[in-house]
Amino acid sequence: MKLVVAISGASGIKLAKKFIKLLPSYIDIYIVATNHSLVVEELEERDITIYSNDDIGASVASGSFRVDATVIIPCSMNTLAKIACGIADNLVTRVASVALKEQKRLLLAPREMPFSAIALENMYKLASLGVIISPPVVGYYSDNQSLDDMENFIIGKWFDSLGIDNALFKRWD
Repeated sequence: MKLVVAISGASGIKLAKKFIKLLPSYIDIYIVATNHSLVVEELEERDITIYSNDDIGASVASGSFRVDATVIIPCSMNTLAKIACGIADNLVTRVASVALKEQKRLLLAPREMPFSAIALENMYKLASLGVIISPPVVGYYSDNQSLDDMENFIIGKWFDSLGIDNALFKRWD
């Protein structure tokens, strides 16, 4: 599986880093970050390709590269609005545009709350196009005992949405 992990905005970057670390080794990971230096230092042990957000001509920006899924964790409201309006002015928004065009899985993890009516309208528009809108919301039924448990629940739900097997949280019996 080829997976593009885009990082848009600083709030929530810890979840993005943990998401990447927990991905199974069989997944080819391609990272696009608005400031890629924020993620490089912790990911050097994996064979990961990291692109600058300014590199709009990168391979992951082409439908012929055949990415299976794209996630944007966290997804700023600015990035979400651009995607909803079809604006592809950087690599993060371009890979999202390609995912929509190619009808591939696209998961957005909006990071700001409360949501404004404009943000909700943009999320609705994208959800109606098949985009998975999945803000980092804790499920209390999974008996979380720590922040680590809560993060694992959120990441496990994202993995579920992408069809990635995991045992990161206690499931409902």
